[in-house]
Amino acid sequence: MNKTLPKLVLSASRDIPFSQLVLSQKNVRRVKAGLSIEDLAEDIYRRTLLQSINVRPVLDADGKETGMFEVPAGGRRFRALELLVKTKRMAKDQPVPCVVREAGIAEEDSLAENVMRVALHPLDQFRAFSALIEAGLSEEDIAARFFVSVSTVRQRLRLASVSPTLLEIYGEDGITLEQLMAFSVTDNHARQEQVWEQVNQGHHVPPYHIRRLLTEDAISASDRRVRFIGLDAYTEAGGYVMRDLFSSDNDGWLQDPALVELLVSEKLSELAQEIGAEGWKWVEAAVDLPYGCERGKRRIVGTTIALTDDEQARHDVLVEEYDRIGGDYGDGSDLPDEVDARLTAIDAELTALNTRPTVYDPDDMVRAGVFISLTHDGRLRIDRGYVRPEDEPVAEGQNDGTNGANADVSDGATVTVAGQAAPIGGDDDEDEVIKPLPDRLVSELTAERTLALRDALANAPQAAFLALLHALVLSVFRPHGTHGCVQIGVTQAWLGNVAPNLRETVWSQSIQARHEHWGERLPDEPQALWDALAAMPQDEQMALLAHCVSHGINALFEPSKGYDGRISAHGVAQRIAAADALAAVVGLDMAEAGWTPTVDNYLGRVTKPRIIEAVREAMGDATAALIEHLKKGDMAREAERLLSGAGWLPEPLRLPVIEADEAEIADLPDFLADDAGQADADDAFAIAAE
Repeated sequence: MNKTLPKLVLSASRDIPFSQLVLSQKNVRRVKAGLSIEDLAEDIYRRTLLQSINVRPVLDADGKETGMFEVPAGGRRFRALELLVKTKRMAKDQPVPCVVREAGIAEEDSLAENVMRVALHPLDQFRAFSALIEAGLSEEDIAARFFVSVSTVRQRLRLASVSPTLLEIYGEDGITLEQLMAFSVTDNHARQEQVWEQVNQGHHVPPYHIRRLLTEDAISASDRRVRFIGLDAYTEAGGYVMRDLFSSDNDGWLQDPALVELLVSEKLSELAQEIGAEGWKWVEAAVDLPYGCERGKRRIVGTTIALTDDEQARHDVLVEEYDRIGGDYGDGSDLPDEVDARLTAIDAELTALNTRPTVYDPDDMVRAGVFISLTHDGRLRIDRGYVRPEDEPVAEGQNDGTNGANADVSDGATVTVAGQAAPIGGDDDEDEVIKPLPDRLVSELTAERTLALRDALANAPQAAFLALLHALVLSVFRPHGTHGCVQIGVTQAWLGNVAPNLRETVWSQSIQARHEHWGERLPDEPQALWDALAAMPQDEQMALLAHCVSHGINALFEPSKGYDGRISAHGVAQRIAAADALAAVVGLDMAEAGWTPTVDNYLGRVTKPRIIEAVREAMGDATAALIEHLKKGDMAREAERLLSGAGWLPEPLRLPVIEADEAEIADLPDFLADDAGQADADDAFAIAAE
């Protein structure tokens, strides 16, 4: 026998004057969230109340109705109406549509009203915004009416660029909103659907992966070349910028790489001509210059223009004002806006005064040049004052074929020996003429002096240290100048373009800054240099020695072929082993020093198995399994994200652990040897260059 269910009876509704309503303490909402009361009041004032208020009669002690009604559900609407009454935009006795409840529990009604409602789906919001746009409202009007930002309206409207097929999948919860927003980076619906077919089999496809697939041939707006030329210059030249819903006006992907390269080249050329007009002999400009391009070139030192009396007086006044304000607000309290603005202005003016231009001797400039390149963040890097060896001034009479102990001589000619010049020629029988010493005799005498000097120096350690430092400084700072008598020099390995962006690494910048610091302090002439070195405190001598010796480090994998055409790894292995030992002494850990694997420096240049192995070593088997299905480019980019901060290093950068009782390193490093531990050069070279 079927039981008949009772029919639902809805609560009665009636219009109740607002003056008879009071807010119930049984309303479960305690935390402010969503639209503010002020904004809700504005919306009700503009379009009236769209949803009734849930009320319950207020009873007296005898259980009789008092004529007042409490509001357990709809408290925010009540507060908004209350605000309209206070601002005299609504009458106190304005009838309010209410649903009157008597049964049940007030707190349950309040909870149900807040929990049971569902926010508008973003796709429905997009469609509604689109309908309002078609009705003639602007984006600003929609934002004002619904109390959202204009950017939110624009983001929703950008969904119009997404394929209708993907919108339908999104409506069925087949795509997340973040994934759908990523597809808006392009208007090409066919490409969008193609990418979705490519990625929808994965367990979770992050939005950035979708954007990478859609923009793989584009240039990011954050690229240093784009920062250099400016996004406006690119768009004014006719370039198109793709943006998705995550992008601001300064973000996006540039679709015309050739145009970017052209604009960069033109701007660099203009800057090179402008700087060359200062009077330099040559200017070399490029986005990237080879590491060590300044090697072998003498750096001329300019003079920084001092402040004028008026500028110095202004500088002192600004410093005094800055210190006074700092003292007044030194308790850490928040600065008033006008004080903060004043400090900013003072700081800007002081920066301008302290940034003094450097002037160079015109005679030096006519044989020196300038290097121009871009830093990692797109700023211009200008290195002025480098003199090539072939542009060095030649002393009068030098290399003219008439000087030197072995030069051919004729009547009236002179020869220079040990700094003394004397005429040659005339009557051999004239006893009054002092002839130069024979070359053979000079060689014999100086050979004996050389031995004596060696013996004396061997018994004077401090003088030997100074002689070594003098020779190394000449070798490093004056490689094409006059050398001293100690034939010890630093042979520098040419790094050139071995790796990308070497000049922008933190290590290169540190070396260059230190080199320029010492170069400005050291005299050019060997004798003056000796005096300067001798006068230095010992700690400075040691620091300078370390700097010079460091220029001789060569830890490169530079295989050389033997007579049989095979690469000999033995010499390379000895060099790498020595580099490992030195790295252990100085405590060099490449990960702690700042090296991290990226697509450019490692992951994009090795095979997929090596990428997976790197992730496995750093993150474990489970993480490595997540990227095994990806294509090579996507795998490399995802691995870069996973390995960031993990401290993982490829084998050539690792510091091997050497047992304390090992007297020497007998085996080659793994990346220089085959599976049998022998030095097969071809395999070693292939692995290192992979």
